[in-house]
Amino acid sequence: MPLYLTAAEAAAMLGVSVPTLYSYVSRGMLRSAQHTAGKRRLYAADEVRRLARRKADGKRAGKVAQKVLDWGVPVLESRITLIADGRLVYRGRDAVELARTATLEEAAALLWACDHSCFEETPDVPLTRASWHAWLRQTGVSSPHERALAMLPIAAAHLPQLFAWDAPAQLPRIGAMLLRVLAAALIEREPARDPLHRQLAAAWGVRDRQHVELLRAALVVCADHELNASTFTVRCIASTGMHLFGAVTGGLAALAGPRHCGETMLVTALFREASAAGDLDRYVTQRLAPGATQQRTLLPGFGHMLYPNGDPRAALLLDLLTHSATTRAERQTLAEIDALVRTAHAATGLAPTVDFALSAIERVLALPQGSAFSLFALGRAAGWIAHAMEQYDDGRLIRPRARYIGPDEHAA
Repeated sequence: MPLYLTAAEAAAMLGVSVPTLYSYVSRGMLRSAQHTAGKRRLYAADEVRRLARRKADGKRAGKVAQKVLDWGVPVLESRITLIADGRLVYRGRDAVELARTATLEEAAALLWACDHSCFEETPDVPLTRASWHAWLRQTGVSSPHERALAMLPIAAAHLPQLFAWDAPAQLPRIGAMLLRVLAAALIEREPARDPLHRQLAAAWGVRDRQHVELLRAALVVCADHELNASTFTVRCIASTGMHLFGAVTGGLAALAGPRHCGETMLVTALFREASAAGDLDRYVTQRLAPGATQQRTLLPGFGHMLYPNGDPRAALLLDLLTHSATTRAERQTLAEIDALVRTAHAATGLAPTVDFALSAIERVLALPQGSAFSLFALGRAAGWIAHAMEQYDDGRLIRPRARYIGPDEHAA
C-alpha cells in the first residue's frame, strides 16, 4: 500500500464522503499534507487505517451495547435526543422547527418530560439580592464561564432543597431554579422569573424584537446534542448520586474546552483576523497551509462530524440573523461573515457549525464578549438536566473499562 492516500482514497477507506473527511481534519482527528506537485492534499495511509479501525470498534461496540456504561462498553441508551440524517430531534420533535417558536423553558419541559408549569410553580430563588451581588463581587472574575463556575457551588450551599434529588417530582422544579441561577451568573444579574431569553436581552441591551427572538431560537437549538463531552460528564457525575447543581457545574467545566463550546472563542478570534487580513482568499490559504500556527482546528467553526452536509442549527441561526440585520453596521458585519463562509467552503467544502453561528450573532449584534458562550451554556444546561434526570432514574453507576495498551510486565 502507498504511504499516502488522496482525499477520495482516504474517504473510501473510512467509508465516508469527502466533505466528512475534511471535517475529520478540521476536528483534529486526521492530518493532511499538501502534495509537492500541486494543491491537492494527501493523507498518511497508516493514520487513515488507524482511524478506520477505531470507527469499526465503535460500530461493534454499538451492536453489543448495554443500557449504560455500567462496567461495559462505551454506548449509552437514551430517550432524549436523536441525531440522524442531518436532523436534530428532541423527544420526537424536530429541534430546528421547535426553535422557530418555542422558548428555552418550553424546550426544557419537553426534554424533562414534564409540564411547563414546573417553571410557573417553582418559587423564587431563596437568595437575597444583597447576598447574591456580594458573592458576585467575591468571585473576582469577569468571564461568564468562570463566574458561573464560581457561583453555582455558592448557590447550591444555600439551597437545602437541592438534596431532595431522589424525589423525582421535585427534579423539574430544581432544574427550573438552576436555569435561573445559571442565567443570573452568566449575565451578572440576580436570579429572576422573566423568560430566560428576555433576561439575556435586557442584560445585553438588545431591544429589537427580531434580535430578541434570535436569542430565543439560539437557546433552543443549543438545548441538547446527545452524548457530547459535557453531557457525558454530567451523566457520569449524576450516576454517583450528586445533585443537579453539582452535575451541571461539571458540565460547565467540560464545556469551555476549545474542542467544545470554547470553540466560540476561537471563532471570535477568526473573525478579527479575517477582518484585519483584507485578502480573504490569501488568509484562508495561509490558515490551511501545512505548519501554520493554529489551534486544534484548521478553521474553527467549520465542519461537524455528525452533519456532513451542514449543521442545521447553524443554518437556522444564520438565516434568522440575515433577516434581522437591519442597520448599516449590522449588514456590513454580516457581509464580512458571509464572505468568510463562502471562502472557507470553497477551500474546504465545509459548512459553518453552531459555534460559528453563535459567534456571528455576538459579532453582528455587538453583544458583550463571551455572549456566544453564555447562549450555548444556558441552552445546553436544559439538556444536561434532562440527562441527569434520566441517569437518576436508571440508578446505576457509569463505570466503563479501559483497554490497556501499555508495556507487558514480563517484557525485557
